[in-house]
Amino acid sequence: MRHYHNPLYVSHGTTDETEGLKQALSLARNNGAPLGVLVVCPEFPDDFPDYRKKYEESLITQAEASIRSTKEAINLEEGAVDISIELVSDKTPSIRIIQYMLQHGHDLLIKEAEPREGGGSGFKAIDMELLRKCPSPVWLCRPIAHSRHHIQVAVAIDPESTEQAAEDLSKRLLKLSRSLANSCSGELHIVSCWDYEFESFLRGSVWVKASDAQIAEAVLGTQHEYRTALERLIKASGISGSHRVHHLRGKAEECIPSFVADKKIDILVMGTVARTGIPGFIIGNTAENIVQKLSCSLLALKPPGFVSPVKAY
Repeated sequence: MRHYHNPLYVSHGTTDETEGLKQALSLARNNGAPLGVLVVCPEFPDDFPDYRKKYEESLITQAEASIRSTKEAINLEEGAVDISIELVSDKTPSIRIIQYMLQHGHDLLIKEAEPREGGGSGFKAIDMELLRKCPSPVWLCRPIAHSRHHIQVAVAIDPESTEQAAEDLSKRLLKLSRSLANSCSGELHIVSCWDYEFESFLRGSVWVKASDAQIAEAVLGTQHEYRTALERLIKASGISGSHRVHHLRGKAEECIPSFVADKKIDILVMGTVARTGIPGFIIGNTAENIVQKLSCSLLALKPPGFVSPVKAY
């Protein structure tokens, strides 16, 4: 199934970006899509106008060399992916990237995650800005140690929302992650978190007369309702193939990063916005807390109707 027709890979053109290009070229090949490569650089100082052209040419040359070496590394046949390269310079790269996406109709942004000091988790400022404001899905790449047929894909789903846009997003997340898993290990991990937030109050309050049995019944009832909603959502998405459902008790911002680390997940697919149609409502608190604890590649989607605060022009 083709999900993306016009992906864009963003490069700085100054470092080895083989890992990000591997994922970008593989996705373009699997979707039968061309791949645009946008080299984004700081504005060259006006003090040295004669060197600007040479500087930009050197960045393009570096990007071309990275593409050639990556194609060899993944055994990508010549002509298998149509690749175009363009360079832009700007003082605010994240805004310029989003504007370029909007102006050229790109439906997926792929970028190597900015390295964290000491290899820590989370994402740096430019990546967070893209997650918050880019209307198209954002794929932030990190190195994947596994071979293609052993890459582990997981999707985080919340079946509790009553908004239609949220349900539509969950179905899209399931379909996309299913397709992605099919091109990797073949197994999809579906992770969802639930809790009964009033249990500690009910058990510890002197004002509550409920028995332990009543409280336990309420907890089990909540777990059952949540699991039923989750199974209904998975069925409604129409996905098939091998998948494992991980129904975890606890807060998503704690359980999901721990799950990803424990299961050695390579790519996590998740939504980042709960509400739609509100300019400036850019990322949910839970999603922000989750992504700042991740050390894997992330594919983040927003629901239909999301309005970016960034305009094309």
